[in-house]
Amino acid sequence: MGRGGLAGRALGWIIQRVIAQLKEKWNRTGPERLLVLAGVVLFFLSVWVVVELADDAVPGKYLELEGRILRAFRHPDDLSRGVGPEWVTSVVRDITALGSVAVLTLVVLLVLGFLALCRRYRAAFLILLAGGGGVLATTALKVMTERERPHIVPRLMAETSPSFPSGHAMMSSVVYLTLGAMVAQTMARKLERVYVMGVAVLLTVLVGVSRVYLGVHYPTDVAAGWAAGTAWALMCCGVAWWLREKMNSKATTAGEKPARR
Repeated sequence: MGRGGLAGRALGWIIQRVIAQLKEKWNRTGPERLLVLAGVVLFFLSVWVVVELADDAVPGKYLELEGRILRAFRHPDDLSRGVGPEWVTSVVRDITALGSVAVLTLVVLLVLGFLALCRRYRAAFLILLAGGGGVLATTALKVMTERERPHIVPRLMAETSPSFPSGHAMMSSVVYLTLGAMVAQTMARKLERVYVMGVAVLLTVLVGVSRVYLGVHYPTDVAAGWAAGTAWALMCCGVAWWLREKMNSKATTAGEKPARR
């Protein structure tokens, strides 16, 4: 038998093993299976959104629509002023800081310190993976697209890095959604889990909208940031879920208590 036949048989065996493992985990997860399926679908949908926006939005396909949205956040008679009273712009700057490198780094470091005190080293590693990997992914996407910042309206903040995707929108999605999902897993009541995830989503949305209000990002930059951040957060949460299931499977086999979430 030639090398091509051996390679085909080996690939077929690997695919069969992967499918078997997925079926086993699917049957074992029980009520969680729909949540896992929804996560997988949302992950691929988010990746698709990023790819489509990179192909269409960066060259300027939606520029006319984006211009109307950016101008909608400004006074019609003076585009250098944000819509609403003067204090609104100051508030929006405070909100956008929630997605800044300094604030998110501080949040991650504080969480890592707490997890280290609790000896939750696996959870700390996942948080570090989410944050560090998110920064690398954001930088790579910006370098590949090199989209200029908007010039349609005067910017209300100074920014120099490439525009696509929005780093604030992406990193707030990565950090807040990942932390929200991990905290929600520790909640016993469904209402508590919904509240925690709702807060994480709200923070992410507010940060993204603030970038458009300030005129430092096109709306598609923010949408791509949300999508990319959501995809990365889902992948990190998927890793956490897989590790937990693996530990619980070993604990069940050994007759021990399941691993803590």
